[in-house]
Amino acid sequence: MRILVIEDDLEAAAYLTKAFREAGIACEHAGDGESGLFMASEYEYDVLVVDRMLPRRDGISVISALRARGVHTPVLILSALGQVDDRVAGLRAGGDDYLPKPYAFSELLARVEVLGRRKGTPDQDMVYRVGDLELDRLSHEVRRAGREITLQPREYRLLEYLMKNAGQVVTRTMLLENVWDYHFDPQTNVIDVHVSRLRSKIEKDFDKPLLKTIRGSGYMIKDDG
Repeated sequence: MRILVIEDDLEAAAYLTKAFREAGIACEHAGDGESGLFMASEYEYDVLVVDRMLPRRDGISVISALRARGVHTPVLILSALGQVDDRVAGLRAGGDDYLPKPYAFSELLARVEVLGRRKGTPDQDMVYRVGDLELDRLSHEVRRAGREITLQPREYRLLEYLMKNAGQVVTRTMLLENVWDYHFDPQTNVIDVHVSRLRSKIEKDFDKPLLKTIRGSGYMIKDDG
């Protein structure tokens, strides 16, 4: 795995670079937003670790610019700003995970490894469709039968992953690793809560159910015609 750390604190950057290399991960460093944007745009990385507060260009701006350029490399945001609104802003800008400071390197490493497994050839479809349900991956708009549906960031990521795998059973473990980026106890009810909320939004007042619970296996989104 090859990663880029975009961090202006030289002491922190040196520590991370050394720790990642000791873990067997090739790690490069950029000391400001502009340099990080250039390196992430011009060179191939498996994961980007981006500090939110950067000189010359802040981390959110870097991520937005990368996504606008079609760079789909998974991004983990590091920030001393750990409030819900801060995390939401980072994820909406195109970040894949958000880790508030201070953090344990073991957790950072685990999250980077999860994101590294996720990387591959980006999906070419910018709009996912299941029946009359549409999800636009560029605008993050979701519509059913032409009616706009407002989703919270986690609900959006959940629906996006389900629609990416439409017609296939998605297990609870798959959702925890790809939507939450964690290795939880699969018995936790966090998934059930979010699936229930998502189902109510995409199926209430519509004729046909799309999101199915596959007992003992997981979930599937499918149009039965």
